[in-house]
Amino acid sequence: MNDIEYQLFYEKVGRTNGWDFSKLKVQSEDVLWDFNEVVKGKSKPSDILLDIGTGGGENLLYLAPEFLFLVGIDLSSSMIETAQANAKKSVVPNVRFSHMTSEDLQFPSDFFDIVTCRHAPFSATEVAKVLKKDGYFFTQQVSEGDKINIKTAFNRGHFIEEDGTLLKRYVRELKASGFSEVSFFEYNSTDYFQRPEDLIFLLTHTPTIPYFGEQPKDVEILNDFMTNNQTEKGIQTNSKRFLIIARM
Repeated sequence: MNDIEYQLFYEKVGRTNGWDFSKLKVQSEDVLWDFNEVVKGKSKPSDILLDIGTGGGENLLYLAPEFLFLVGIDLSSSMIETAQANAKKSVVPNVRFSHMTSEDLQFPSDFFDIVTCRHAPFSATEVAKVLKKDGYFFTQQVSEGDKINIKTAFNRGHFIEEDGTLLKRYVRELKASGFSEVSFFEYNSTDYFQRPEDLIFLLTHTPTIPYFGEQPKDVEILNDFMTNNQTEKGIQTNSKRFLIIARM
């Protein structure tokens, strides 16, 4: 998928689901961190936070009690509509959502104490522009080796790129943008989807397999995959993630 296709994909997901995967029944082993807890560990109650690629705003609303003020942006207008509806239901007074691209952050320079970005693209130079001196940037991203057995079964997805390509690029860009400290961490967890509908939901609401369900043999391939990867714990695959913590 190119950038335009991804934007259209997330517009569709935003209208139907937002970014709420909380009802999925998945067991994971060897997950080394919780992104929200990592962010909370470096925050103060007086901090102002920007979340890039906020989706339906679920993570930001969870973090709201830990911060003075929070802003979530997303390229998808339908995602922002979902986030605003979620905020209204949650009655959280210190969170705002806005339709905005990460390539042009419309905020004052040196404004935010913390910037976060989870599973979404970002511009290192734009993050550096709006982040205060000594402020922190946290990003968790999906590695190329994520869901590798699913991508192999369907013979499409980003597994054709060398694993670690995106991590190296982001680290290089952050250092070039003036961050004084850049550290990174990785994990490759084993995931067990408890039901076929859980796996179908994932593939339908993420771009793991581009155009899932639109190819003639997708249902046949999926059925074969679930049969071949069924274990006592569930349908087995993997989640490969990396975390970058950068300080201005």
